[in-house]
Amino acid sequence: MPGLSVIIPACNEARQIGPCLRALLASSPRPGAGSGSIPLPIPVEVIVVANGCTDDTAQVARGFAGEFRVIGWNFKVLEREKGGKPGALNAGDAAARFDARAYLDADVVVSPPLLDQVTRALRVERAAYVSGKVRITAEGSMVSALYAQCYAHVPFMAQGVPGCGFFAVNAVGRRRWTRFPNIISDDTFVRLLFAPEERIGVAAPYDWPVVRGWRNLVKVRARQDAGVREVLEQFPKLARNAGGTRPGILGKLGLFLRNPPAFAVYAGVALAARMRKADGWSRGR
Repeated sequence: MPGLSVIIPACNEARQIGPCLRALLASSPRPGAGSGSIPLPIPVEVIVVANGCTDDTAQVARGFAGEFRVIGWNFKVLEREKGGKPGALNAGDAAARFDARAYLDADVVVSPPLLDQVTRALRVERAAYVSGKVRITAEGSMVSALYAQCYAHVPFMAQGVPGCGFFAVNAVGRRRWTRFPNIISDDTFVRLLFAPEERIGVAAPYDWPVVRGWRNLVKVRARQDAGVREVLEQFPKLARNAGGTRPGILGKLGLFLRNPPAFAVYAGVALAARMRKADGWSRGR
């Protein structure tokens, strides 16, 4: 029987894991239900991997066990003393029951129809990488809001299937790699394992937050850029799957004309990030 394992790595996400799990519980219709070749909902399991936490992320997550039991989804919380997202993802994979996998960041909030649309898109014989429509959110900072407004319209975000914070692969696609390597950008690594024509975007959205404030934006952008470079240096053959998503001169002009203040912030953050060394992760909440 087909099924989907949703793996959520979470490091000190006690405040974010609740909204993330509540959004999954609100999934409607249930994945696979209704019309289609499989008339009944497919089984779903949710695995939260609390890795290197110094807060009560695991305890908060376990508080949702009863609600998942009510809707018939298997739910478990794993705890790892050691931090590191790749290790958490590998631990979740080792505990997963189903070959189709969805990887969800703990600060991401999915819309109700997303899981159903994703499971339907995964129902192909060829390898498939699937994600929804990214809604970039920013709270508590005008700088972050302007950055998000421009970021949403760069070709990588607007035209491709970036999978930032949420992506899923079917069983055939999951066989493209064994374990997650110890790298910064797991989503870049997986996305580039699939050619552009193998990456499928569905209409249902999900909310992906950016960090708050100029300093945090620069710090995170520097780490994101370093993560992409690391993947291409360690796995150079994956560059063939990058696709043409970098804006040219006309594209940058269009971004500027669309929203000059937003473009100024976005370009400034990108430039400042190039001038600094990636030195760790920042949530900046």
